[in-house]
Amino acid sequence: MKDNSGLSGEENKEKPLPPRKAVALKYSPEQGTAPVVVAKGQGAIAEEIVRKAKENGVPIQEDTSLVEVLSKLDLQQEIPPELYRLVAEILSFVYRTDRKAGLRSGGNDLLS
Repeated sequence: MKDNSGLSGEENKEKPLPPRKAVALKYSPEQGTAPVVVAKGQGAIAEEIVRKAKENGVPIQEDTSLVEVLSKLDLQQEIPPELYRLVAEILSFVYRTDRKAGLRSGGNDLLS
């Protein structure tokens, strides 16, 4: 029987997902005015960032749009003022997560 879909076998296949990306931020109010990018990567490096975050109890917030923007920043770079609102939402998530877990720490690490 002939396939009349108009697509070849290659076109019918699903495209592979792009490699996972991850960015880790650290915010220490006493050391700076804004969170700083402390790690970033894609593929295996991203998986390692996520694994280490989980091992160390660092809250993980998944937001692919924000990761795209943050991944363009340099390591040890503070996030720019135009990203404060988006990152504030993540910090709020971290604080709520810490409060639910009964944790209180001096610095907050977070992963996007």
